[in-house]
Amino acid sequence: MIRWAEHRGLEMMDRIPTHHGNDITLSNCLLIAADKAGADMELLTNTILYAHWVQDANLDNEADLKDICKRAGLDGNELLALAKTSEIKEIYKANTSEAIKRHVFGSPTYFVGGDMFYGQDRLHMVERALLKPYKGKWPRN
Repeated sequence: MIRWAEHRGLEMMDRIPTHHGNDITLSNCLLIAADKAGADMELLTNTILYAHWVQDANLDNEADLKDICKRAGLDGNELLALAKTSEIKEIYKANTSEAIKRHVFGSPTYFVGGDMFYGQDRLHMVERALLKPYKGKWPRN
């Protein structure tokens, strides 16, 4: 990741963030809530990633998440309240179940038809698959 950051001219800490192993259920539910509310997801996800990988934010901490939302021009109180609803938690649970069923093992993961692509360095392959599907499929059963 440090090489990718350097390659792209991006800031990044020279270590794994302090809170990297914390539970991310709340922040994932926040993202689902923001998407449902029509938020600018590119801005919010970029703000979250910057906060985590550059500023060492704790993505399991409500104060940090509210600050991230504020920087993205969003109402953190409103989104966190929505993130805690049973509706959003059920969407999160369904998304997690689908990811397990589809053998997702990391992020980002992309699917084009039945093909899974993993990691930011595979975007050129995703682009190719959109134009011309690959013949080989994974996982092979």
